[in-house]
This record gives sequence, structure tokens and C-alpha cells, in this order.
Amino acid sequence: MPIFGHISYYRPGDVLPSRLALSQAGLHRPTRAGISGSAAEGADSIVLADQYEDDVVAETYLLYAGHGGRDPKTGRQITDQELNSRNLALYRSSETGQPVRVFRKVETESGTGYRYEGLFRVNGAWCEAGKSGFRVWKFRLVPLPPDA
Repeated sequence: MPIFGHISYYRPGDVLPSRLALSQAGLHRPTRAGISGSAAEGADSIVLADQYEDDVVAETYLLYAGHGGRDPKTGRQITDQELNSRNLALYRSSETGQPVRVFRKVETESGTGYRYEGLFRVNGAWCEAGKSGFRVWKFRLVPLPPDA
């Protein structure tokens, strides 16, 4: 069952050392998938890990490329994405307005970690041709105020 909003004492700026640590803390349950949640209730968290060429991190919003269609060996987009259960979770969040925790892979002194970027709201969802020419689900997320 998804938990929306902040979890425990974790706040934006906190860095955890691994995806496993995120999962163990209950912040982002899947240890590999970038989208956590359910098609029925929505997404509770996402991870930006520089794996999708169509992800965009701007100052006032994020464009998050949905799940699927990538070659596991090369990481390149090789097929169209579908509105599968993970993408449906983010799509559902665009309808419910529930907050989504966002984590981003960052460089740390000991290698890489995952920084909590804060709570965001999905305010747009669509499917279009991505940089590789295949159809990609895109989700526009905007940050919520720090006191949200």
C-alpha cells in the first residue's frame, strides 16, 4: 500500500547510500524499478537515475520518462512504452494530485547515493515520440512548497 508524503524524519537534501537503503527505509520500496506505487492509488515515489534519455531536470519542473522499452544490456530505448502498471501509477497520480517523493542519483564522496529532492505533484501525462523515435510516456512533475 503506497504511503504518500514524507516518511519518518527524512527530509529533502538527505542522501541515502543505495537503492537498498531507500527500500529498507520505506522511502522507495522497489530496489530496481524507478516508479513505486499502484495503478489504483498512484505513485508514492520515483527515482531519477540518469537511465532514460528523455528525462529532463529543469529549475521549476521535472520531465520523467516512463517505464519500459529499454534494452537491459545497452540501456537504449528499443521499443515503444506501454501504459503498464508502473506508468499507470504515475498517470493515476496526475488524476489524484497525491504528492510523489522524488529521489535523484548523485555523486558522493564514497561513490554514488540517492538524494531526496522533496515532494512533487504530477501535473501532466502524455505519450509522444522520444529522442530515439519510440513512443515514451512523459510525466511533468512540479515541486510542492517545503511545508507541504
